[in-house]
Amino acid sequence: MFHWLEERPFFFAVGVFLTIAFAGLIEILPSFVEASRPTVGTKPYSTLELAGRNVYIADSCNACHSQLIRPFKNETDRYGMYSLSGEYAYDRPFLWGSKRTGPDLHRVGNYRTTDWHENHMWDPISVVPGSIMPAYKHMFSKSADLETAYAEAVTVNKVFNAPYNTAITMRDGSSVTVKLPATYDEAKADMLTEAKIIANSMKNQDVKDAVEKGEIPQIVALIAYLNILK
Repeated sequence: MFHWLEERPFFFAVGVFLTIAFAGLIEILPSFVEASRPTVGTKPYSTLELAGRNVYIADSCNACHSQLIRPFKNETDRYGMYSLSGEYAYDRPFLWGSKRTGPDLHRVGNYRTTDWHENHMWDPISVVPGSIMPAYKHMFSKSADLETAYAEAVTVNKVFNAPYNTAITMRDGSSVTVKLPATYDEAKADMLTEAKIIANSMKNQDVKDAVEKGEIPQIVALIAYLNILK
Protein backbone atom coordinates (compact mmCIF):
# COMPACT_ATOMS: atom_id res chain seq x y z
CA MET A 1 0.00 0.00 0.00
CA PHE A 2 2.76 2.44 0.95
CA HIS A 3 4.74 1.64 -2.20
CA TRP A 4 1.60 2.25 -4.25
CA LEU A 5 1.19 5.69 -2.67
CA GLU A 6 4.85 6.56 -3.10
CA GLU A 7 4.54 5.87 -6.80
CA ARG A 8 1.48 8.14 -7.07
CA PRO A 9 2.36 11.55 -5.53
CA PHE A 10 -1.09 13.03 -6.23
CA PHE A 11 -2.90 10.41 -4.16
CA PHE A 12 -0.16 10.59 -1.54
CA ALA A 13 -0.70 14.35 -1.24
CA VAL A 14 -4.46 13.88 -0.99
CA GLY A 15 -3.98 11.28 1.74
CA VAL A 16 -1.68 13.59 3.72
CA PHE A 17 -4.17 16.46 3.36
CA LEU A 18 -7.11 14.35 4.54
CA THR A 19 -5.10 13.03 7.51
CA ILE A 20 -4.06 16.54 8.61
CA ALA A 21 -7.57 17.91 8.02
CA PHE A 22 -9.12 15.15 10.15
CA ALA A 23 -6.58 15.73 12.94
CA GLY A 24 -7.29 19.46 12.77
CA LEU A 25 -11.02 18.88 13.15
CA ILE A 26 -10.43 16.69 16.19
CA GLU A 27 -8.45 19.54 17.74
CA ILE A 28 -10.80 22.38 16.77
CA LEU A 29 -14.33 20.99 17.20
CA PRO A 30 -14.15 20.57 21.01
CA SER A 31 -13.48 24.31 21.26
CA PHE A 32 -17.06 24.95 20.13
CA VAL A 33 -18.54 22.81 22.89
CA GLU A 34 -19.34 24.84 26.01
CA ALA A 35 -18.38 22.03 28.39
CA SER A 36 -14.88 21.91 26.92
CA ARG A 37 -14.04 25.50 27.85
CA PRO A 38 -12.73 25.40 31.41
CA THR A 39 -12.41 28.89 32.87
CA VAL A 40 -10.35 27.90 35.92
CA GLY A 41 -12.01 30.47 38.13
CA THR A 42 -11.31 33.35 35.76
CA LYS A 43 -13.71 36.10 34.79
CA PRO A 44 -14.27 38.14 31.64
CA TYR A 45 -12.51 41.50 31.45
CA SER A 46 -14.31 44.63 32.55
CA THR A 47 -14.65 47.33 29.91
CA LEU A 48 -11.81 49.36 31.42
CA GLU A 49 -9.56 46.29 31.53
CA LEU A 50 -10.35 45.62 27.86
CA ALA A 51 -9.40 49.23 27.05
CA GLY A 52 -6.11 48.66 28.86
CA ARG A 53 -5.52 45.39 27.04
CA ASN A 54 -5.98 47.23 23.74
CA VAL A 55 -3.37 49.78 24.84
CA TYR A 56 -1.06 46.90 25.74
CA ILE A 57 -1.43 45.44 22.24
CA ALA A 58 -1.29 48.79 20.40
CA ASP A 59 2.01 49.69 22.06
CA SER A 60 3.41 46.23 21.29
CA CYS A 61 4.02 45.24 24.91
CA ASN A 62 3.40 41.66 23.79
CA ALA A 63 6.40 41.88 21.46
CA CYS A 64 8.79 41.83 24.45
CA HIS A 65 6.70 40.18 27.18
CA SER A 66 5.08 36.76 27.07
CA GLN A 67 2.00 35.74 29.03
CA LEU A 68 2.65 32.04 29.34
CA ILE A 69 4.45 30.46 32.30
CA ARG A 70 5.69 27.01 31.40
CA PRO A 71 5.58 24.13 33.93
CA PHE A 72 9.30 24.17 34.68
CA LYS A 73 10.82 24.86 38.08
CA ASN A 74 12.97 27.75 36.90
CA GLU A 75 9.83 29.43 35.52
CA THR A 76 7.51 28.79 38.45
CA ASP A 77 10.22 29.90 40.90
CA ARG A 78 10.48 33.23 39.11
CA TYR A 79 6.96 33.92 37.89
CA GLY A 80 4.61 31.85 40.04
CA MET A 81 2.18 29.05 39.22
CA TYR A 82 2.37 27.80 35.64
CA SER A 83 -0.34 28.89 33.24
CA LEU A 84 -3.53 26.85 32.75
CA SER A 85 -5.38 26.67 29.45
CA GLY A 86 -8.68 27.82 30.89
CA GLU A 87 -7.15 31.09 32.05
CA TYR A 88 -7.18 32.27 28.45
CA ALA A 89 -10.90 31.63 27.96
CA TYR A 90 -11.63 35.34 27.46
CA ASP A 91 -8.43 36.30 25.60
CA ARG A 92 -9.02 37.27 21.99
CA PRO A 93 -6.37 37.26 20.69
CA PHE A 94 -4.23 35.32 23.16
CA LEU A 95 -0.94 36.97 24.16
CA TRP A 96 1.20 33.94 24.93
CA GLY A 97 4.19 35.30 23.05
CA SER A 98 7.45 33.58 22.26
CA LYS A 99 10.01 36.27 23.06
CA ARG A 100 11.08 37.59 26.45
CA THR A 101 13.15 40.71 26.19
CA GLY A 102 11.40 41.49 29.44
CA PRO A 103 9.91 39.10 32.03
CA ASP A 104 6.70 37.11 31.62
CA LEU A 105 3.66 39.09 32.80
CA HIS A 106 1.01 36.44 33.31
CA ARG A 107 1.10 36.83 37.12
CA VAL A 108 2.33 40.42 37.27
CA GLY A 109 -0.76 41.47 39.23
CA ASN A 110 0.42 39.31 42.13
CA TYR A 111 3.70 41.12 42.70
CA ARG A 112 3.52 44.63 41.19
CA THR A 113 1.42 47.54 42.40
CA THR A 114 -0.26 50.49 40.71
CA ASP A 115 2.46 52.76 42.05
CA TRP A 116 5.18 50.51 40.60
CA HIS A 117 3.53 50.42 37.17
CA GLU A 118 3.16 54.21 37.15
CA ASN A 119 6.87 54.74 37.85
CA HIS A 120 7.89 51.96 35.46
CA MET A 121 5.94 53.33 32.50
CA TRP A 122 7.10 56.91 33.14
CA ASP A 123 10.79 56.08 33.68
CA PRO A 124 11.68 52.35 33.47
CA ILE A 125 15.26 52.81 34.64
CA SER A 126 14.08 54.39 37.90
CA VAL A 127 12.66 51.06 39.05
CA VAL A 128 14.65 48.58 36.95
CA PRO A 129 18.28 49.77 36.68
CA GLY A 130 19.75 48.85 33.31
CA SER A 131 16.32 48.41 31.69
CA ILE A 132 16.25 48.86 27.91
CA MET A 133 12.51 49.44 27.85
CA PRO A 134 11.54 52.88 26.49
CA ALA A 135 9.44 55.28 28.53
CA TYR A 136 5.75 55.50 27.65
CA LYS A 137 5.03 59.03 28.84
CA HIS A 138 2.45 59.57 26.09
CA MET A 139 0.13 57.18 27.95
CA PHE A 140 -0.19 59.73 30.74
CA SER A 141 -1.78 62.34 28.46
CA LYS A 142 -3.44 60.30 25.70
CA SER A 143 -6.99 59.13 26.38
CA ALA A 144 -7.93 55.45 26.18
CA ASP A 145 -10.38 54.34 23.49
CA LEU A 146 -13.34 53.51 25.69
CA GLU A 147 -15.96 53.20 22.95
CA THR A 148 -14.04 50.47 21.14
CA ALA A 149 -13.53 48.60 24.40
CA TYR A 150 -17.26 48.71 25.14
CA ALA A 151 -18.13 47.56 21.60
CA GLU A 152 -15.66 44.69 22.02
CA ALA A 153 -17.23 43.65 25.33
CA VAL A 154 -20.72 43.68 23.80
CA THR A 155 -19.52 41.64 20.82
CA VAL A 156 -17.76 39.08 23.02
CA ASN A 157 -20.90 38.77 25.12
CA LYS A 158 -23.17 38.22 22.11
CA VAL A 159 -20.94 35.97 20.02
CA PHE A 160 -19.16 33.95 22.70
CA ASN A 161 -21.73 34.17 25.49
CA ALA A 162 -19.20 35.51 28.02
CA PRO A 163 -20.63 35.37 31.56
CA TYR A 164 -21.12 39.08 32.13
CA ASN A 165 -23.67 40.05 34.80
CA THR A 166 -23.32 36.54 36.25
CA ALA A 167 -21.85 35.51 39.59
CA ILE A 168 -18.57 33.63 39.00
CA THR A 169 -16.80 31.58 41.65
CA MET A 170 -13.08 32.34 41.68
CA ARG A 171 -10.27 29.98 42.64
CA ASP A 172 -10.14 31.38 46.17
CA GLY A 173 -13.85 30.69 46.65
CA SER A 174 -14.98 34.30 46.36
CA SER A 175 -17.87 35.29 44.10
CA VAL A 176 -17.35 38.01 41.48
CA THR A 177 -19.75 39.58 38.99
CA VAL A 178 -18.42 41.57 36.04
CA LYS A 179 -21.00 44.12 34.97
CA LEU A 180 -21.74 44.85 31.33
CA PRO A 181 -24.13 47.84 31.19
CA ALA A 182 -26.76 48.08 28.48
CA THR A 183 -25.52 51.45 27.18
CA TYR A 184 -22.17 53.08 26.58
CA ASP A 185 -22.98 55.97 28.91
CA GLU A 186 -23.59 53.54 31.77
CA ALA A 187 -20.39 51.69 30.87
CA LYS A 188 -18.37 54.91 30.89
CA ALA A 189 -19.70 55.76 34.35
CA ASP A 190 -18.57 52.35 35.58
CA MET A 191 -15.18 52.79 33.91
CA LEU A 192 -14.73 56.14 35.63
CA THR A 193 -15.51 54.55 38.98
CA GLU A 194 -12.79 51.93 38.37
CA ALA A 195 -10.42 54.57 37.04
CA LYS A 196 -10.78 56.77 40.13
CA ILE A 197 -9.72 53.89 42.38
CA ILE A 198 -6.56 53.45 40.31
CA ALA A 199 -5.87 57.18 39.96
CA ASN A 200 -6.12 57.62 43.73
CA SER A 201 -3.13 55.29 44.09
CA MET A 202 -1.08 57.25 41.55
CA LYS A 203 1.14 60.31 42.07
CA ASN A 204 0.76 62.02 38.69
CA GLN A 205 -1.51 65.00 39.30
CA ASP A 206 -2.35 65.47 35.62
CA VAL A 207 -3.73 61.94 35.54
CA LYS A 208 -5.75 62.53 38.69
CA ASP A 209 -7.17 65.77 37.26
CA ALA A 210 -8.06 64.11 33.95
CA VAL A 211 -10.01 61.34 35.68
CA GLU A 212 -11.83 63.88 37.83
CA LYS A 213 -12.87 65.67 34.63
CA GLY A 214 -14.27 62.44 33.19
CA GLU A 215 -11.34 61.41 30.99
CA ILE A 216 -9.38 58.18 31.35
CA PRO A 217 -5.73 58.34 30.27
CA GLN A 218 -4.25 55.24 28.66
CA ILE A 219 -1.97 54.64 31.64
CA VAL A 220 -4.97 54.16 33.94
CA ALA A 221 -6.60 51.65 31.61
CA LEU A 222 -3.28 49.81 31.14
CA ILE A 223 -2.72 49.55 34.89
CA ALA A 224 -6.26 48.24 35.32
CA TYR A 225 -5.37 45.46 32.87
CA LEU A 226 -1.97 44.67 34.37
CA ASN A 227 -3.42 44.51 37.88
CA ILE A 228 -5.89 41.82 36.84
CA LEU A 229 -3.18 39.47 35.54
CA LYS A 230 -2.93 36.97 38.40
